[in-house]
Amino acid sequence: MTKYIFITGGVVSSLGKGIVAASLGSILESRNLSISVIKLDPYINVDPGTMSPSQHGEVFVTYDGAETDLDLGHYERFINYKTSKSSNYTTGQIYDKVLKRERKGEYLGSTVQVIPHITDEIISNIKRGSFEKDICIVEIGGTVGDIESLPFIEAIRQMGVEYGKDLVSYIHLTLVPFIRVANEIKTKPTQHSVKELRSIGIQPDILVCRSEKIISNQDKKKIALFTNVEAKAVINSVDVDDIYEVPLLLHSQGLDNIIVEKLNLSCKKTSLEAWKKYKDKRNNLKKKISIKIIAKYGNYSESYKSLNEAVRHAGVNSGVNVEIDYVDAEKLEEKDNSLLENAGGIIVPGGFGGRGIEGKIKAIKYAREKNIPFLGICLGMQAAVIEFARNVCNLDNANSTEFDKNTEYPVIGLIEEWLDNTGSIEYRDINSNIGGTMRLGEQECMLEKDSNVFNAYKTKSVLERHRHRYEFNNEFRELLKKNGLIISGKSFDGTLVEVIELENHPWFLGCQFHPEFTSKPINGHPLFEAFVKSIRDYK
Repeated sequence: MTKYIFITGGVVSSLGKGIVAASLGSILESRNLSISVIKLDPYINVDPGTMSPSQHGEVFVTYDGAETDLDLGHYERFINYKTSKSSNYTTGQIYDKVLKRERKGEYLGSTVQVIPHITDEIISNIKRGSFEKDICIVEIGGTVGDIESLPFIEAIRQMGVEYGKDLVSYIHLTLVPFIRVANEIKTKPTQHSVKELRSIGIQPDILVCRSEKIISNQDKKKIALFTNVEAKAVINSVDVDDIYEVPLLLHSQGLDNIIVEKLNLSCKKTSLEAWKKYKDKRNNLKKKISIKIIAKYGNYSESYKSLNEAVRHAGVNSGVNVEIDYVDAEKLEEKDNSLLENAGGIIVPGGFGGRGIEGKIKAIKYAREKNIPFLGICLGMQAAVIEFARNVCNLDNANSTEFDKNTEYPVIGLIEEWLDNTGSIEYRDINSNIGGTMRLGEQECMLEKDSNVFNAYKTKSVLERHRHRYEFNNEFRELLKKNGLIISGKSFDGTLVEVIELENHPWFLGCQFHPEFTSKPINGHPLFEAFVKSIRDYK
């Protein structure tokens, strides 16, 4: 039977519950336990698909096409587990399901209430998302005390009562601030956070205390005394240089041993050699390269989370230290090319809407003409097609119908229907819901031999994840090919253009899919590694 570990947060948000959940999953997986991970998000949106990355952070896409919280990206990078639609539930999804059942009369005239109907639905979804693995780690978004997260907290409280301590364990992540003026660590916020959690009916088994400075044993004992937690179960998640050191940090303090003991698990000893090797490689990087990322969403570290990580993975696995410099696409529209100087490589990532598009096209033209290694992802590929059509094929004002519905040369357009991997026809039009009509999830791409993309993957087909509505317009396929555009990747049925390259360029590639979603620190990603190596070896 599956055993559950529930992770809550207190004091402030953004303490790294997702990293702790992912790191713990990685450690337990190394002990030969099967792991599943779930994120419960308290916002009322059905999913983050229509939320601004600047506000909420990146939208991560699962293999089965769910648009989810960025923490699922952390789970997949740390754990050998593919998240799915059953790995992320929001308040909006829960209430939507309950209300639809109420409309169908499934509650037989009962008054529908938060308890038991909403909490029962939450529990049902947690069980479904566990996939009967040995351990299911469930992260509850938000902060204890927030009104939005109360139904989720109540649901996991009920599971603790129903299943008992052998099947359920609670971890609470809090902030232990360091007051520089007083040169003191303060434990009071943690005490109050645990008090809030206990008032709801949950006594944490383990505290993970996030801090800038190392917490002394004396302070750990004090925290334990005032929170009714064993001193050995007060774990210090001190700031580290790299998030992939967190599994090593948590294991060094015995977190996994405490879990094994509390849940009465039978498993082998921990083996974190892969993480140690990754740390050693990262600490011994000599050569530096610079990559310019042409962005349109602020809060770069969160809006482009998977992209940041994929580039760094590729750097470590290619033996180089990558310096990432974000360039605001809108500012690039207004200035000359000085913002692009000293670029070893240029990436134009995905996005939606016309804001900043001319800046992205300007950067692509610069990369093409200056022979700078270039990688365009999703919108980045589409912008590369537009730039090539305008400036090489002399199709003045060529554009995407996303940005100009009346363009004379719609080299990128909305494909009204397309065939997915199962053979089903999907329909979409300009009036379709933005959150429900995109080409989403893992789909097969067929690669042409003797191309950069084939040389990167070293296979004739790959499965990568998509998130877009607009496509390469096949009416312009032959004209663009005649002028030097290489179509090196197509959909499994050959109808959709997935990858484009250029003749007579050191390394220029645009892909319609999002390779950053499947990059892992230990193994990297072949496409990003090929891109980074092209910069490293460029003469």
